[in-house]
Amino acid sequence: MNRFIRLALVVAAACSLGACAGFQERMSRIGEAPPLTAIQNPTAAPGYTPVSLPMPNDGALAGSSASLWQQGSRAFFKDNRAARVGDILTVAINIDEEADVQNQTERTRDSKENLGLGGLFGLESTVVGAALPAEYSPSGAVDLNSGTSSTGNGTIKRSEAVKMTIAAVVTQILPNGNLVIQGRQEVRVNHEVRELLIAGIVRPSDITAANTIKHTQIAEARISYGGRGQITDMQQPRYGQQVLDAILPF
Repeated sequence: MNRFIRLALVVAAACSLGACAGFQERMSRIGEAPPLTAIQNPTAAPGYTPVSLPMPNDGALAGSSASLWQQGSRAFFKDNRAARVGDILTVAINIDEEADVQNQTERTRDSKENLGLGGLFGLESTVVGAALPAEYSPSGAVDLNSGTSSTGNGTIKRSEAVKMTIAAVVTQILPNGNLVIQGRQEVRVNHEVRELLIAGIVRPSDITAANTIKHTQIAEARISYGGRGQITDMQQPRYGQQVLDAILPF
């Protein structure tokens, strides 16, 4: 019991600290719009990890020193596509997905077991019988019946649509020439901030002459679209409710 009391006190203290932090943050911006995040170096952001993937053997062909044409270029005089760390690349996001999954499971099982003990070295009516009630019948010593029934239904229906463009920055060049990009965009409307994040790996050959690329051409793509502000705060459950949802088993 003491262990459970200490655990409850620790949980309550943690909840109070989280609630105080959230309360102070909300109190500090009463009547004000949520602040935008300062522009910073993506590689210096907390949690940033350089990408390391298996690389193929270097089989690039050496260009001719007497040629005026640059291999992989889309223009004769200059290639304006992103190719170096710090270059900017425009990503076109057009997500229009819909999924409908239905599952149904039904299982039924019945079993019956009957075991009789007609004789036990002649002791069934003396020693064993003396310890059992008078209405005991050896012919039905054990009689078991069991039945189980399980029915499950599940339905998933999802529809998503996101259409926008975002400028990303080349943060790393892999040994095979592929580019690692990362972009962030924040838009504040009244007292709500909408935030779009994108990261992934692109091939230089997939970048168009207009220096754009589709989100479907990004490998290991990470796309996040959300927000923060008064509307988001109202849609979030209270701290106490979140704690109860996490620890209650039923």
